[in-house]
Amino acid sequence: MVKNQAKYLKALIFVFVLVLFNIAGQYFYTRFDFTKEKRYTLNQKTKETLQKTTKDITITVFLDGEIPAAFKRLRNATKDLLNDYKAYSNANVKIVFEDPLKDVPANEQDGLINELVQKGIKPVAVNIKNDAGLTQKLIFPMALITYDNKDIPINLLQKTGGAATDYEENINSSIQNLEYTFTTALKRLLKGRSPIIGFTEGHGEASDLYLYDAINSLSQQYFVGRVNLSAMNKQALDSLNVLVIVKPKMPFTELEKYKINYFVMKGGRLVWSIDQVNAELDSLQNKGQIMAFNNKLNIDDMLFEYGARINYNLITDLNCAMIPLATGAPGQQTQIDMAPWLYYPILIPDTNSNIVKNLDGIRSQFASTVDTIGVANVSKKIILQSSPYNKIFETPKMLSIQMAAQQPEQKEYTSRPQTAGVLLEGSFRSVFLDRPIPEGITENYNVPTNSKPTKMVVIGDGDIFTNQVSKTENSPFPLGFDRYTQQNFGNKALLLNIADYFTDDDNLIALRNKEIKVRLLDKVRLRTEKVKWQLINSIGPLLLLICFAIFQHYYRKHKYAK
Repeated sequence: MVKNQAKYLKALIFVFVLVLFNIAGQYFYTRFDFTKEKRYTLNQKTKETLQKTTKDITITVFLDGEIPAAFKRLRNATKDLLNDYKAYSNANVKIVFEDPLKDVPANEQDGLINELVQKGIKPVAVNIKNDAGLTQKLIFPMALITYDNKDIPINLLQKTGGAATDYEENINSSIQNLEYTFTTALKRLLKGRSPIIGFTEGHGEASDLYLYDAINSLSQQYFVGRVNLSAMNKQALDSLNVLVIVKPKMPFTELEKYKINYFVMKGGRLVWSIDQVNAELDSLQNKGQIMAFNNKLNIDDMLFEYGARINYNLITDLNCAMIPLATGAPGQQTQIDMAPWLYYPILIPDTNSNIVKNLDGIRSQFASTVDTIGVANVSKKIILQSSPYNKIFETPKMLSIQMAAQQPEQKEYTSRPQTAGVLLEGSFRSVFLDRPIPEGITENYNVPTNSKPTKMVVIGDGDIFTNQVSKTENSPFPLGFDRYTQQNFGNKALLLNIADYFTDDDNLIALRNKEIKVRLLDKVRLRTEKVKWQLINSIGPLLLLICFAIFQHYYRKHKYAK
């Protein structure tokens, strides 16, 4: 009797504790994250942003319905993340998942798609395998955040090049960046304005076609446009947050340099992506050989004063990109083969810096080395380097396309890694200190001796942020995508990281560097060992059940035989 009472008491205590936990769960939220990379734990920056929300938030996710398995992973990861947002937000968060084309007649779908595109909700065409073969389906890997009567579209899928069947390759990176994507979007809605980024023009810089993906990718989060320094006034410079100088070919005037210097002194962020040597592969392929000569851009004194120097040389590296090379004997049909081109080094991001952490290799073209200069109040960090297997050539230098067919000597390419990109941070000294104001400056800029704390990046290659262009269709490829090898490099991620680091005082770039390892099945082993694992998974549990039954039988027989 006493034993039965003890059992009932334990059961009642268990039920009471269970009910208590359920009641507490309605008022307190917590999550126990046992994953190695803490994939289900929000960053503290995200929690702080959510705690600043005061008005209702509606998040509509258009990734639903009949979608491939890879997109289901993206949808489920989005759902898990948004549930955490809902729990930590001070405001009421409404989460809606929907398939925008569900139950919509075929003759009305085009009109609906156009309406969604105008709102920034763009579809992606993917190929789906089924019993009938390949069918194409429109999927919307997008979300829309509504806060305080303002909408902002969010692209959940990382853009990459290649065919429509390659989308699975970037689902993992898309999942890794979900928290960063939603938090930065929400923060922009809370602030009510987006930073302004300007790409210079007027000095033969890369055209809009070659900067298409750079500008387009940045435009999803910032106001981006081209700026002409000679025509800009003080008010326009004051409104600008980041100035990007990409591949100029003509020298800057003293008036333009004065405005750049003023922009830095007021705390503006500056990106230098400079070709210090003039060399183009198209000219080399057309002519067979060219002279790589030094560019005279009239900016060396500025860079030197700020703490950097782009050298007049070319980096060759055994770790390099491939280029198409016409081969074949005279009289025979020309064949196009891919050959390594040592003058296209794959630059390696320095993992010690958050601005390039977790990035893939960066594809460069005719890059030069960058040195740092010892100036006061400015810190220098290396962000891009060559591999240790490099060789430096001083310029001017004659280049020949035949070099691509030559086998380099390994011992000649054993060196230390060469710096090709640096990050400078601190208070910069004015370049125009004790110098006369250039002719043409009519406004009072009031340039101080030293700048406000600011940042700049100096890269010894002007092609880092330019995309390739299809010669037949005159259309741009994604930034960082190599159309010849169908390989994606980290160029776009580098640009976005720099923009984030330069415009975000809360340093949300740490969210972009979050790693989530997706442990996928080995497809090769899945095919070769399919029957073995089917037998193990079907017969194994039955054998375990039989063994347990036999053990239970003999255990009971032994127990009650006494």
